[in-house]
Amino acid sequence: MSGTASTSASASATATASDAAASKVIVKALETYTYVGVWIFLSAAVILFNKYILSVYGFPFPIALTMIHMGFCSTLAFVIVRWLKWVPSSNLSKETYGKKIAPVAALFAVSLWASNTAYIYLSVAFIQMLKALSPVTVYCVGCVIGLEKYSHARLANLGVVTLGVMISSFGEMNFHLFGFIVQIVAVLAEACRILSVQIILGKANLKLNSITTLYYVSPACFVFLSVPFAILELPKIAYGLEITHSVHYSTGIMMANAMCAFALNCAIYLLIGRTSALTLNVAGVVKDFILILISSALFEAPISSTQLVGFSIAAGGVFYYNYSKFKEALAAQVSADAKASAPGPEKA
Repeated sequence: MSGTASTSASASATATASDAAASKVIVKALETYTYVGVWIFLSAAVILFNKYILSVYGFPFPIALTMIHMGFCSTLAFVIVRWLKWVPSSNLSKETYGKKIAPVAALFAVSLWASNTAYIYLSVAFIQMLKALSPVTVYCVGCVIGLEKYSHARLANLGVVTLGVMISSFGEMNFHLFGFIVQIVAVLAEACRILSVQIILGKANLKLNSITTLYYVSPACFVFLSVPFAILELPKIAYGLEITHSVHYSTGIMMANAMCAFALNCAIYLLIGRTSALTLNVAGVVKDFILILISSALFEAPISSTQLVGFSIAAGGVFYYNYSKFKEALAAQVSADAKASAPGPEKA
């Protein structure tokens, strides 16, 4: 009888521990998804806004648009950190800035330049379908640099995502090779950039928040972008080539667009700092689906049935990946709680 009672008590304790761990994971997940919801809204707003400016409004200069964003983010972050002193500065050394911040800024510049350029050649819907490759790219790069653990099952799962994207690409009715290549470059650069930010906010122990990260990254990003801007776009802007609206009308729209970009960048760094790079990319699938529907209606971009099938396959693969990550987090939490509650060694 005592053995049965002991077994029952042990099972009850295990169930209680499992329930407590599940509650912690769920609470953390709800907090994460709140941040994700804000990010999805801001990201969708900026993407549609950028598409409008670059393809409809008459300002086909992706590098200049990105520099406006970075210039605005740099100025506002400087005011918040140095003038208003709402956020303390980390006072990074030149060596730390060169080794930790400059590479992130360079990757950010490439990512923004390439992604904004793709909006000139491809539809928003197709670009969002291609962005479903982000979890695959982040996982592969993460395995290479040691942030993710390789497994055959995980690779097969993400292989399904890749297959779905390939089917979507095959079904694109207005496929543009250069735009496709540029977007793939943007996905790769963004994956490297997000992982780099995760390292900076975590392992590097720099204690940067979303504002101070912008404070340090945005000016360097602006400088990196100035080189291709001077070569590719400045001559056209100087002579008024390809501009179909006056500067008077552009100022208000550009400022509103830059403010949206600032809010989005803050949300990105906040989300990465509190979760992980992979969470950001997995959540992006929800945003992509919403954007595909909205952009198709706004910009009258047709979506083929083949594309929908391909994206559904990719989305299914990503959601399964998300579920497997949740199970891993739950198991890790149970293990951590068990170790924390275990009695220490008895002292003589």
